[in-house]
Amino acid sequence: MSDTEALLPRHLVTELEDAIASARVVNLIGPRQVGKTTLVRDLFGHGRFITLDDSAVLAAIDADPEGQLVSLMQDLGQAPLIIDEAQRSKKLALAIKRVVDTNRRKGQFVLTGSSNVFTTTDVADSLAGRMRTLKLWPLSGAEIKSAPVNRLADWAMQKDPQLGQIADTEPVSRSEYIDLILAGGLPETRALPLRSRQRQYRDYIDAVVERDVADIMQVRKPDALRILIDQMAARSAQEINTSDLAKLTKLQRVTVDQYLDILIRLSMLTKLGAWTSGEGKREIKNPKYHFVDSGIACALRRFTDATFDIDNNPQALGGLLESFVLNELLRALPMQDADYRLYHWRNPDQREVDILIDGGSDLVCIEVKSSASVSSEDFKHLKWFAKDGPGRSRTCTGIVFYLGQEKLTFGDRNFAVPVSALWSAVEL
Repeated sequence: MSDTEALLPRHLVTELEDAIASARVVNLIGPRQVGKTTLVRDLFGHGRFITLDDSAVLAAIDADPEGQLVSLMQDLGQAPLIIDEAQRSKKLALAIKRVVDTNRRKGQFVLTGSSNVFTTTDVADSLAGRMRTLKLWPLSGAEIKSAPVNRLADWAMQKDPQLGQIADTEPVSRSEYIDLILAGGLPETRALPLRSRQRQYRDYIDAVVERDVADIMQVRKPDALRILIDQMAARSAQEINTSDLAKLTKLQRVTVDQYLDILIRLSMLTKLGAWTSGEGKREIKNPKYHFVDSGIACALRRFTDATFDIDNNPQALGGLLESFVLNELLRALPMQDADYRLYHWRNPDQREVDILIDGGSDLVCIEVKSSASVSSEDFKHLKWFAKDGPGRSRTCTGIVFYLGQEKLTFGDRNFAVPVSALWSAVEL
């Protein structure tokens, strides 16, 4: 990792510090190579570190898990035992439960891994109140820019949001946005030249299929899973019909559903559920799927900056930009003041909301537009939803993210803001 990349802030640090002070077990999960190990080593450098990537350590843990943990924790004092790639051991979770059942000290264990080691429901339930699970995503735009955490969700939920509360946005050109999307968010890989980076991203997918997937479930057709991943990269920000995917991949529908679940658990995909008002049966219930890292999605599709030229495939930017915005909001969610949920919404009349942030009595309805201009026409679905649609009984704020430079108001809590507002400071 370069010095520049090593110095990039990770906004989850504050949440991690709070977790270690309030829970006996801290479980940090996320995709491989996002910097989980680096983060916990830097943050908890005074603890003891082991990795289950070491086959000898893994064999010792599996042979006598509770005995090994007790031995490793001797003389640690108040420092944590840090276990990297914790999901590699199937016996670890129960042993940790036994240890923390007899010792109430906070911050005993910090676990990292690409998937959750606490997959057994009874073990997870028994650790309720004793464990906090956090997810480290690929770098956000705000982290890449060394900017404050994105607070736009909190801003939009205010009683009277004002554009003046959002600091002047960084002027970013269309080609610069495309470069951000192509680079992705894996700290080491994103800094490479395009060709090397995309080759490494494709190798990354092979490593996930060959290694990480096996930690969750034995896959009988890894080649079909690889094809499914390619198909999902081409469908980022789309509603997915699993029957169609089953035909494309020559898999049974139940197998496609299992594979999608694995990719979500490995933080390769995000499933955005359909928001329902409860008012009627005409709302579409299909979820949308978003690829978590735009750089990997572009590498799988062999996209370069030339792909988005006007005489090539400029419309390909739309779904990737929507996924980019969704992922920026998702990465910032744990640091907001309140507990928000993300959805999408659509009805059979083709009215839709790309991203919907549910704050209870307040909703934020978001449209993502891959052009540098914006007009009142771009707000037609958001305004209908708030005034005549299922949002009429709530307080709704509409936001159109676009590739222009100006922050604009369109009345009735409707705003157009540059995508770069996602890494602008917000004064609340």
